[in-house]
Amino acid sequence: MSSPMEISVQNAPDAELNGDLESLPPPLPEKEKILVSVEVCLKPSSTARAEDIQSAVESMLEKRSMSYADGPVPVPIDDSFLSENVERICICDTDQWVENHEILLFWQVKPVVHVFQLSEEGPGEEASGDGQLSSFNEWILPAKEFDGMWESLIYESGLKQRLLRYAASALVFTDKGVNPFLVSWNRIILLHGPPGTGKTSLCKALAQKLSIRFSSRYPQSQLIEVNAHSLFSKWFSESGKLVAKLFQNIQEMVEEEDNLVFVLIDEVESLAAARKAALSGSEPSDSIRVVNALLTQMDKLKSSPNVIILTTSNITAAIDIAFVDRADIKAYVGPPTVQARYEILRSCLQELIRTEILTVSQDHLVFPSYANLQERLNAHEIEDNTTHCFSKQLLEVAEISEGLSGRTLRKLPFLAHASLANPHGCDVYKFLSALTTTARKELSEQVS
Repeated sequence: MSSPMEISVQNAPDAELNGDLESLPPPLPEKEKILVSVEVCLKPSSTARAEDIQSAVESMLEKRSMSYADGPVPVPIDDSFLSENVERICICDTDQWVENHEILLFWQVKPVVHVFQLSEEGPGEEASGDGQLSSFNEWILPAKEFDGMWESLIYESGLKQRLLRYAASALVFTDKGVNPFLVSWNRIILLHGPPGTGKTSLCKALAQKLSIRFSSRYPQSQLIEVNAHSLFSKWFSESGKLVAKLFQNIQEMVEEEDNLVFVLIDEVESLAAARKAALSGSEPSDSIRVVNALLTQMDKLKSSPNVIILTTSNITAAIDIAFVDRADIKAYVGPPTVQARYEILRSCLQELIRTEILTVSQDHLVFPSYANLQERLNAHEIEDNTTHCFSKQLLEVAEISEGLSGRTLRKLPFLAHASLANPHGCDVYKFLSALTTTARKELSEQVS
């Protein structure tokens, strides 16, 4: 995992300020500039037009002199329009464009500003045929409930960027009218892997992120989370009809051309169980009708440009091969590597320091990224100071935590804090010792 990339958006390089114009590189054509996403979250009370906010932020980026990395950019207090309407401005995903720790300079960059406002409505429910279980939950996106989820998920380098680029291509191909009989795509994503690796959270976070990135094309977005268990009727042969009814509701939603719809089917093997098992008699024959209905309804949605189907599975061997074949991306989401484990724990500790649950004896204690720490370790440049001692201790915790899921790793800091006899005013050194003990205990108590 690479460290955050710095982007310089200074008004002019030193050569220009000194009058040495010949040493400046020629300006890049617009098509060669690197697109960098800038996400602008409006305050709940704001009624400003997105176009006006976008123009104001673009002007701010052009005029202000600053350098910044992935993450928040201060809202300028000297701009009353922005300070009254904008909650935060964030630079995103520069690491997917830049390698080898290069620095992007202002003439290389074209900021792409995305303005959004979080919905605070929460999930709505749709009743199933028997009126007892809801067949799906519905969120208006971007939702406050999913705010910050994308940034909190840490995986192997490239997984999140791969999903973003795939979704962008799928929507562009459809928008441009590419003939699906000549170039095939289904807008179906299958994330598979062991439990606790964040597959469902990644689907929700991806839907949230895409609703922001494509807000100019689709002003409305919603996430439909299917409750698979509600689609199995106690009445023989009714389950297939319930699946068809569910997708009929979804079809009505996607008929609104300005509405981008994400359909999330968690543990899809419960709906798309392999039909060969039913044919052999080990599964009820009603499951065949469910799979047939699911595949038929998904094929109908292919003609709709504004829908993406997100699915997860813990047991891919149990999924019908016809469904697996329809998925454009079949991404394995495995247990976190040592690099991911370190970054997960690092983000946890920074949050505990921010909230002052952990006390620090020095100002602005910041744990270095994994890549930065490894560079220093390999070059034997680790200074004998408190920050680097803490960093090496945190790396040791990450190394001994092999086998723990991302879900468990994010629980470790809480469990470590709860294990302390006197947690009030806990310093980082004492906490890291407790974290090491807690990690070892969790590993010893793993259920095979």
